[in-house]
Amino acid sequence: MKNLVRTMVGDIELNKEIKLLLLIGGLYALSVALSNTFVNVYLWKQSEDFVSLSIYNLFIVIMQPITFVLAGRWAKKIDRITVLRLGVIFLSGFYLTVLMLGENAGNYLVLLGILLGIGYGFYWLSFNVLTFEITEPETRDFFNGFLGLLNSFAGMIGPISAGLVITHMEKLTGYNMIFSLSLGLFVVAVILSFFLKRRPAAGRYKLLNVFHLRKQSYNWRRILYANFFQGLREGSFAFVVIVWVFVSTGSELAIGTYGLIASGISFISYYLVGRFLPKSFRKKAILVGSIFLYAAVFIIVFDQNFSLLITYGIVISMAYPLLLVPYLSITYDVIGSSENAEELRIEYIVIRELYLNGGRIISILVLLLAIWQMGEKTGIPFTLLLLGSGELLLFWMMKSITLPSGKKEQ
Repeated sequence: MKNLVRTMVGDIELNKEIKLLLLIGGLYALSVALSNTFVNVYLWKQSEDFVSLSIYNLFIVIMQPITFVLAGRWAKKIDRITVLRLGVIFLSGFYLTVLMLGENAGNYLVLLGILLGIGYGFYWLSFNVLTFEITEPETRDFFNGFLGLLNSFAGMIGPISAGLVITHMEKLTGYNMIFSLSLGLFVVAVILSFFLKRRPAAGRYKLLNVFHLRKQSYNWRRILYANFFQGLREGSFAFVVIVWVFVSTGSELAIGTYGLIASGISFISYYLVGRFLPKSFRKKAILVGSIFLYAAVFIIVFDQNFSLLITYGIVISMAYPLLLVPYLSITYDVIGSSENAEELRIEYIVIRELYLNGGRIISILVLLLAIWQMGEKTGIPFTLLLLGSGELLLFWMMKSITLPSGKKEQ
C-alpha cells in the first residue's frame, strides 16, 4: 500500500494536517459538485431569466470579499479552524434554506446569494490560509495538484449521480434529496475540522498595510492584478455555460454527463500536472493553459448545441490544470517571500481574494450591462468573448515575476 501511495504522489512526506485538509477539501468539492451546478439550473427554471440568475451570482461575489475582510480579522484574533467551521455552517444553512423554500426559492435570490457568499468567504479564507501554513514550497505543487484531482473526481461522480437522481425521481423530490446529501457532507466536514490543530495568530490586523505593499513589491502587485483577471473570466463563465447545457438539452442528466466527461479529463490532467510538471516549466504551462482557455470560448459563442458544449468542457478541463497548479504555487511562493509574511499571512490572503472577487463582480456587471443593451442572444456571447481573455491577461502579469531565489522562472 505504501508503495502504491509513493507511486501516486512521488517522494513526498504527507503529514496528518495535509491529509486532513485534503479530505475536508474533497468533501467540500463533492458537496458542491452534487448541488451547486443544479442550484443555478433549479433557480433558472423558476425564472428562465439570465438577469435574475446573474443578480443571484452577483450577490454571491459581493458578499465574499466583505466576508473575507471580517473572516480575516476573526482568523487573526480567534482561530483559523473556527472560521473554517463558520464557512461550512453558513454553506449548510444555504442548502437548508433552499430546501425550506422549495419552489419559492426563486423569489429569494438575493437572500440565497448572500448566504452562499458568506459561506464561501469564511470557508475559502480559512482554507487558503491553512494551505499556506500547512504546505511548504516542496509540497505545494503536489497539494494543489492533488486537490484539483479530488475536485475533478468529485466533478465526475457528483453531477452524474445528481442528474440520475433528479431525472428518475419527481423533480422537486430529486432536488431535495441532492441538497440534503450536500448538507450531510458539510456536517461531516465540520466534524473533521475538530481534528486539525488549532492555529491562533498573534498581532494586529494590518489589512491596509498589506494593501499598500503592492506599491513597493513588484511581485505582489503582479499577483494581485493576475487574480483580478482570473476573476474576470470566472464571474460569468461559472454559471452561464452550465445553464446553456440545460437549455440546449432540457435535461439534468445531460448536465451530469457534461460534468462526468469534463471532470474525467480534468482528473487525469490534474494528476499529470501535479505529479510531473517541473518547476522550470511553470510559466510555460500557464501560457499554454491560458491560450487553450481563450481558444475554447470560440467553440461555444456562435452556437450552443450539446456536442459543442461537451467539446468546450474537454478543452478547458485539459487547460485549467496546466494554468492553475503552477499559478497557485507561484502565488503562495510570492506571498511566502513577501515582507512580514509570517506575521501578515492572513492579510495577504484577504487582499488577494479582494482582487479576485473584484474581477468576478466586474464580470457579472458587464454581463448584466451587455444583456440590457443587446439582449441575451447577443449580449451573452459578446461578454464571454470579451471576458474570456482574462487568463491571457493573467499570464501577462505572471510572466515577469521573479522567484524568491532571485532567478526568473523560464
